Amino acid sequence: MCIRSTSKTDVLKATGLPNIEPPQGVCMRIDIISLFPEMFAVVGELGVTGRAQRLGLWSMHVWNPRDYTEDVHRTVDDRPYGGGPGMVMLAEPLERALDDALEARRLAAPGASLTSEALATSGSVGSTASPETSVSWPEAVCQPSKTPYDERRFLANCGDASVPVILMSPAGRRFDQNIAQELADSSGAIFVCGRYEGLDQRFIDRRVTHEISLGDFVLSGGEIAAMACIDAAVRLLPGALNDGDSARQDSFNEATSGLLDSPHYTRPEVHHGLEVPEVLRSGHHANIARWRREQSLALTVSRRPDLIEKARREGRLDKKDETFLRSLSRQPR
Repeated sequence: MCIRSTSKTDVLKATGLPNIEPPQGVCMRIDIISLFPEMFAVVGELGVTGRAQRLGLWSMHVWNPRDYTEDVHRTVDDRPYGGGPGMVMLAEPLERALDDALEARRLAAPGASLTSEALATSGSVGSTASPETSVSWPEAVCQPSKTPYDERRFLANCGDASVPVILMSPAGRRFDQNIAQELADSSGAIFVCGRYEGLDQRFIDRRVTHEISLGDFVLSGGEIAAMACIDAAVRLLPGALNDGDSARQDSFNEATSGLLDSPHYTRPEVHHGLEVPEVLRSGHHANIARWRREQSLALTVSRRPDLIEKARREGRLDKKDETFLRSLSRQPR
């Protein structure tokens, strides 16, 4: 299965062995806490991300907080203190789901084993064990990072936590290509997807290490935002794309100086009177490369001048780039 709602019990049933080893070749593991596991079939089974999972480049495990409730209605939310509209997600089911996700990651680490003592004290999906006997992660591991954000090492700033626990939140840092690359270079993360009016703040304070936003707009839940982050990271994994250079030519990539990508064309040569630029049909690779660079510069300075300034500060623009940019500023508007 490309996507599965996983518990420690599920892992044991699947293996039948006390020693749980990670699938060979899997280098990035993504765990997701969500009330709607079915939504993640999109990234687990389809397109580039689905192919990459079938190749063993990454794995995905989804944990439903409803499986960690104790009442017949499987309640995961309640009315907010202080009044107001909407409902707030309960902290305890989220805590238990996160505990099992963290434990499963620990057990899947090379050389890890599940002892009889761990079995005796472990909570599982639907467990009615008391809070005192259920698995809990060490308090120090759950503390959010107090380290100032490093723009290029955002996910590394998680204090003593063993893995980033990421909440998709409008209060979070804006997701960008740097974070996608850092996630792709890591062993993975745990994404927490909120619903309703939000999560009990005490869960966020205790367990969340990072908050990430896609932008200044609101979605019905964190699932779509989490899928966007996962897709952006997975396509950067070596072997995920058929052509290894494809990702290097993307917008925002370091190989393109963090600028917007240039326009692309394919057959036919003429479409409704519009021709493919002659330079692209010339076969002159140096001229084509220069044309693409200049098109990238022109598009970026027009649509995202902030990226030009950033590239300039980081020393990514050469003399030819600056000369071309000056020529654009002299052109009549």
